[in-house]
Amino acid sequence: MEDGRRTADGPGTPEPCLTVCPLEGGQGVRAAGEIGLATHTIWERALERAVREGEAVYFLELSEVTFVDVAGAGALAAAAERLGDGRRFVVRRPPPALRRVLETFWPGLSTIEVSMS
Repeated sequence: MEDGRRTADGPGTPEPCLTVCPLEGGQGVRAAGEIGLATHTIWERALERAVREGEAVYFLELSEVTFVDVAGAGALAAAAERLGDGRRFVVRRPPPALRRVLETFWPGLSTIEVSMS
């Protein structure tokens, strides 16, 4: 049974979404959903907040993120490049494609650490 909703992808296809919330007991955020054209503003705001907060290590828990486009990876790399000396993002359990994109386009970017555990 169709619910009557229409999107660019066809009837009943849900719009991509991204939720970002603070990590419990740690400095950083947990994201869930997709990082793509429809959600870039949310992602970029979260990254800008991370840069402003000034923590030495800022965790990005991405285990519930199902997709990151190249522009989303680029926003992460650009934010990481704005971190001050001695600061870094620790990206926990990202989608496998994000790790590959970072390694391909931003190899050796020392301000991003990818952790699969």
